[in-house]
Amino acid sequence: MEIKRTTIPGLTFAVEVEEVNHRDHSGGLICYLASLYRLDPKTKARHLVRRSRIPGAADDMRREFQQGGIKAFRRLEASA
Repeated sequence: MEIKRTTIPGLTFAVEVEEVNHRDHSGGLICYLASLYRLDPKTKARHLVRRSRIPGAADDMRREFQQGGIKAFRRLEASA
């Protein structure tokens, strides 16, 4: 099982994209989970913002936050 974490720093908070990818011996996909967390700057607590089981979703989440910044986070809060 491979876990890949990317932290995107910001002025008021940081965003962490976590990707869990589990494959069998022949390379077939067993489990995939992409999670997006908001990191509290004082306590370092992680608050789940979005979760997806679609393979490749972590790249989309990462790209959206690197390009859109705080605007991307506000779009997610409005839709939740």
